[in-house]
Amino acid sequence: MSRVYALEASPLAAFKRGREVNEAYYTRLMEKQRGGRDLFGRPMTLAEKILFAHFHAVPGKAPERGKDYTAVDPDRVAMQDATAQMAMLQFMLAGREASAVPVSVHCDHLVKACCGARADLLAALQENGEVYEFLATAAKKYGMDFWKPGAGIIHQIVLEEYAFPGGLMIGTDSHTPNAGGLGMMAVGVGGADAVDVMAGAAWELGWPRMIGVRLSGRLSGWTSPKDVILELAGILSVKGATGCVIEYFGEGAATLSATGKATICNMGAEVGATCSLFPYDDKMSQFLRATGRQETAGSADRAAGALGADEAVLEDPGDFFDRVIEMDLSRLEPHLNGPHSPGAARPISALKQAVREEGFPDRVSAALIGSCTGASYEDMDRAASVARQAAEKGLRARAGFYISPGSERVRATLERDGQLAALEAVGGVLLASACGPCIGMWERTGDGAGERSTIVTSYNRNFPGRNDGNRETLAFVASTELVTALALSGSLSFDPSRDELAGGGGERIRLTPPARKELPGSFASCEPGLSRGEPDASVDVVIREGSERIQRLERFPAWDGKDVEGAPVLVKVQGPCTTDQISPAGKWLRYRGHLDNISRNLFAGARNAFTGEVGTARDVFTGRTAEVHEVARAYKARGVGWVAVGDENYGEGSSREHAAMEPRWLGCRAVIAKSFARIHETNLKRQGILALTFADPGDCERIREGDRLTISLGGFAPGRPLHAVAGHEGGTSEEFTLRHSYSELQTQWFRAGAALNAEAVSPEG
Repeated sequence: MSRVYALEASPLAAFKRGREVNEAYYTRLMEKQRGGRDLFGRPMTLAEKILFAHFHAVPGKAPERGKDYTAVDPDRVAMQDATAQMAMLQFMLAGREASAVPVSVHCDHLVKACCGARADLLAALQENGEVYEFLATAAKKYGMDFWKPGAGIIHQIVLEEYAFPGGLMIGTDSHTPNAGGLGMMAVGVGGADAVDVMAGAAWELGWPRMIGVRLSGRLSGWTSPKDVILELAGILSVKGATGCVIEYFGEGAATLSATGKATICNMGAEVGATCSLFPYDDKMSQFLRATGRQETAGSADRAAGALGADEAVLEDPGDFFDRVIEMDLSRLEPHLNGPHSPGAARPISALKQAVREEGFPDRVSAALIGSCTGASYEDMDRAASVARQAAEKGLRARAGFYISPGSERVRATLERDGQLAALEAVGGVLLASACGPCIGMWERTGDGAGERSTIVTSYNRNFPGRNDGNRETLAFVASTELVTALALSGSLSFDPSRDELAGGGGERIRLTPPARKELPGSFASCEPGLSRGEPDASVDVVIREGSERIQRLERFPAWDGKDVEGAPVLVKVQGPCTTDQISPAGKWLRYRGHLDNISRNLFAGARNAFTGEVGTARDVFTGRTAEVHEVARAYKARGVGWVAVGDENYGEGSSREHAAMEPRWLGCRAVIAKSFARIHETNLKRQGILALTFADPGDCERIREGDRLTISLGGFAPGRPLHAVAGHEGGTSEEFTLRHSYSELQTQWFRAGAALNAEAVSPEG
């Protein structure tokens, strides 16, 4: 199959090394873009340029935003260990001897934060040894790069090693768009999407709408790049950019560091964006050179005109974007978003009033910096700058203070340059370079554990129960330097730009804004924890006998050609429902490679509107109320398929395909919601579950406990609504119409029983 980089041997070799992208890639990129202007008949945005250059086959007409589907060929795939397990198990069914594109596997999600970096890594190696062995042997067999536990967080490593301007990447994590900080289109997907690309198939993408964000001015004081996306989350809400690419531009964009840009792009996932990206500039060139990619930087420098929107777009953005948002960085205020939603935007100046009016606990019990969103050298240096001021006055953090560097390279450099010592001097505890509390892998003890308490983080998500498993924890998201200041004050309402700290001798101390140091003079040398991948068919993928962690997959059965007939409504979710609530993480991460075992958490975090309880459902046949998965298993044992009903933006949050695979495994036929989050809707389709929406959202209220649904599928085709009947207990019934967004290819997935069934590849490819 033809791919952009496969037209020349040298670019392919460069991609497999993972360090450099050479001149030939950008020469071909520019050649392809010229054809794009002919197709569109107008100047193009940067996103359009990149997508056009990666078309699997150029369409006969320009795709329509928000309507058409297009097939593209990504340059590479990135996977983290929690999602890579299921993706690799699916890939093993595809019949390939090697991945068709370069792939990296990163062990960052399964390391539990508990006692500090060294002890936690040793515990992870012992507890997750068989998972790491499975992933390492699979990576070696199929020719993938493998990053060991402790090497770093997937998105920081991708930024340091693999991301490059003008490229297209997919990753099995919703924060894959982090690579937009280097001008790369990087999209979070489910594992089945990654499997298709790894198996040599094109990737189908709904042609996105475009949101342009024009940045002017320059950040100053306590304001950071993180505040750009925190402000934007308040403007757009957690679903306001669903189906959209967010493209930043303007004079203000050029003032932001590459890692600052990455932070902004990373959290585009929190507003539902397909991805976010910035145009190529000097800041990106500097970062590429600092991380040892001089050839890529030089090639990108010479191709800079192809790595940004056309001039006409920048002059009149309203003519080319579906929406344009203006943001003056000079007027931007530090933010502290939360609790319970990253879209709950709050400037720091409003926190005092919010604490009084909302009754938030003002005492900060824990402050955490790092994660994929705020763990660069720049982020940590700014936090250390704040910590040094306090240490000079003999102050220590008044809240538990935890630090997660983004990569081993960053950690080693921080140790060499003294930032780690400064953070530890005020009571900071160094955690492993892994996700830890950000993904819920936090064995929280002591102050605030299990209680209603306030925590502040430099992470990206703060849904109930996200960090410590306790739904009563109120989590607020901010920049690393602001979180550090709040750790020192111990107060949520502390505003470092206006308030003072009390010194040990009774003196008042005013913190000054941290200096803006974007990169070190050089990064420290370290053992990266990387095993480079070359395909080796002689390697046996290790799955231990009787494992409770890894379970070989079997293909889901094909559609039997019949209607959904009398399917009970297992659960009707009340209010917003994230993939964390459909398939919680935390303690359940250990079962990510075992579909039957992890299915015991099905809807464990979702509130059932019928029972009013979290994680329970009533069996319509027996009347017994039990955990949702138990009722689903009872239906499956009867040979009865079931339906789930959701609200707006159903499935927001993580890319977690387990939230689709578990329902499929336990017999789900359809999920009907008012609207879907992008990744989850695709995941449901790929696993053979009908993803349907109410034509009239008000019809959701007509679904009652005990209902049995019949959905007529005889006319199932793109653009054609479906007819449904809800049979109520007592013998009455109501009819309603359901809509869907299936393409022709996606209807084939449904008929085959899953995308993998429809697109299985022979060993020859």
